[in-house]
Amino acid sequence: MSQLQSQVVLVTGANRGIGRAIVAGAIQRGAQKVYAAVRSLASATALTSEFGTRVVPLHLDLEDPKSILEAAKSAPDVTIVINNAGILQTAGPLADNAVASLEFQINVNVSGLLRVAQAFAPILKANGGGSLVQLNSVASIKSFAQAATYSASKAASYSITQALRDELAGQNTQVISVHPGPIATDMANQAGMADIAEPPSLVADALFEAIQKNTFHVFPDTLARQFGQAYSGYAQAFIEPLQQAVAH
Repeated sequence: MSQLQSQVVLVTGANRGIGRAIVAGAIQRGAQKVYAAVRSLASATALTSEFGTRVVPLHLDLEDPKSILEAAKSAPDVTIVINNAGILQTAGPLADNAVASLEFQINVNVSGLLRVAQAFAPILKANGGGSLVQLNSVASIKSFAQAATYSASKAASYSITQALRDELAGQNTQVISVHPGPIATDMANQAGMADIAEPPSLVADALFEAIQKNTFHVFPDTLARQFGQAYSGYAQAFIEPLQQAVAH
């Protein structure tokens, strides 16, 4: 039996980079349907051309709460939600635009996660629990000075991901936190890391393995694994033990 047979997957930011690799990985693993959640429906044309009717484009913008609620209404059968979409602005803590940069990234990377979780958690519960996967970053556990505002937003999204894991355990929803290092995407190019970036497929492979094995932390690439190894003692002692949540 295929790993994702009978599963219905929703991927935000599905049209390129890691999101596109996740869509392809889900199809390859036998997903019944993949909702490609994107800001512009036209950007999903290449996905439907390649994968056919198993990919269903869906309008979703993390900055637009109404679009998230409408997407949830359009995907009542979803069993795996992968919140991959996010933005990067490189700004140091003393930059003139630091406050504006932080506010912008918090709105997308943190509030966007909250909006997605609030909209889709009831659907996952109704469909047996399922999985909620959040794409965080190694920057969520280590701040980088020239990307301080991005690092802060990802640290916040990682914190929310931990809380969601405890909160949603009562409805049997598995929550996974993915922490890539430099991956060959437009974001890595923007951050000046193209020379050490690794393929997006590594992230897709690792997160689907984590769903199968029920692993909370995912460190998919070479640099990320170095972070994961160094962080593992603290994570095992304080982060990974599941707090008992009351079923809602």
